[in-house]
Amino acid sequence: MPNLSNLRKQAKLVLRWHRDRYYPVAAQIRSMLPRFRHLTDPEVLAQSFKLSDAQELVARQHGFESWEALKVGLPDMPDQTVPTPSVATLIAAEPQLFVADIKASLDFFTRKLGFAVVFEYGDPPFYAQVRRDGARLNLRCVRSPVTDPALRDREELLSAAITVATAGEIKELFLELQSAGVAFFQTLERKPWGARSFIVKDPDGNLLLFAGPAE
Repeated sequence: MPNLSNLRKQAKLVLRWHRDRYYPVAAQIRSMLPRFRHLTDPEVLAQSFKLSDAQELVARQHGFESWEALKVGLPDMPDQTVPTPSVATLIAAEPQLFVADIKASLDFFTRKLGFAVVFEYGDPPFYAQVRRDGARLNLRCVRSPVTDPALRDREELLSAAITVATAGEIKELFLELQSAGVAFFQTLERKPWGARSFIVKDPDGNLLLFAGPAE
């Protein structure tokens, strides 16, 4: 069981991440603190955020409504330390796509694929992130292709695989993107291993797999 001293350190770390505009912490804040749930990541990071907010976040992560409730409900063990986990837990993956023009790529992902811009970095921008629901993609500007286009198409070298939960959703998503005028590298089809999927090619030739269960 974690002790109060370590939980205080966790709260201070969350506060520092917010002050440093560390984007992954915005998702934690939005998911745990109701007053932030309607905000985007940049909006969360632009809001006033105090140590008391960070403490409430940590308390809620451990099943308490407030920091005061946590202090009452959690045994105070100042002389004990939390053992370091022997195995790390992976919480997310963010594929990186190499693109020639950040603005053109952002336009494609927002207008065609229904993503939203999370952030842009650089002047002019050379790095950006887009998000749709739980899927996040990082865009990195490069001056020349990093993969042979013919080889990529021939071998179907995917840049990202994005999944949905049901057969109805994968069909609905395909029809949505079709209506948006998206060019498909591979249209919706059923695979022998029990999935239905389609592949979209972005303006830079990156192949994006969208998949869901067949039934």
